[in-house]
Amino acid sequence: MSTYGDQARRALLDSAEELFATYGVDGVSNRRIAEHAGNANHSAVNYHFGSRDELVRAMVTRYAEDTRRRRAELVGLLGPEPGLRDYLSCLVVPFTDQLASMPVPGWRARFLRQLRTVPSMVDIAARNVVEDPCLDALIERARACVADIPDVVITGRSWLLGKLVVDACADYEARLERERVEPDWTGFALFLVDAIAGMLEAPVTSTGDFLGSRTVSAWP
Repeated sequence: MSTYGDQARRALLDSAEELFATYGVDGVSNRRIAEHAGNANHSAVNYHFGSRDELVRAMVTRYAEDTRRRRAELVGLLGPEPGLRDYLSCLVVPFTDQLASMPVPGWRARFLRQLRTVPSMVDIAARNVVEDPCLDALIERARACVADIPDVVITGRSWLLGKLVVDACADYEARLERERVEPDWTGFALFLVDAIAGMLEAPVTSTGDFLGSRTVSAWP
């Protein structure tokens, strides 16, 4: 049974996610987050999380366990000879399933997109990525499927694809709210997998390290 404190924390997380998604991380004060959550204590963020950075950390990791369980479930369903698209589905579908489980309007993808625009928040997100050996193994298996592509090219494309997934999901999330169309996150996930596979397998005409080393995970 959830306590009042648990309920208050959830309300603050939901409030921050919506406000950050709408106005940007730097455009929203802790006081506004508390007010939007219906909390009369304007210091509620500091009271329940200790600091704004800890609030963001909690926002980044709040669905990590659900995502990890779903990914492990999908890996368990892989056939005897999985291909690139099978591995990519195991990477993408846990995120789109997470978004599909949320009411419309949802704010998760748009929050994650906003988070990427603030360097300090990117650092927080990078430090708090929940370790998932299954995720690491999937990425390695997917890379093995395109072993003929130079590592520097795959690294750059993977970074681009991480941005593509978040940005595309954020745009779709916004469209669902704006146009009130029936959500089809399953179809959207397949669309993303096709696009990702196409980019990873595309011919290579330049092997320069144009993006430099990246430390943030390529996957949401």
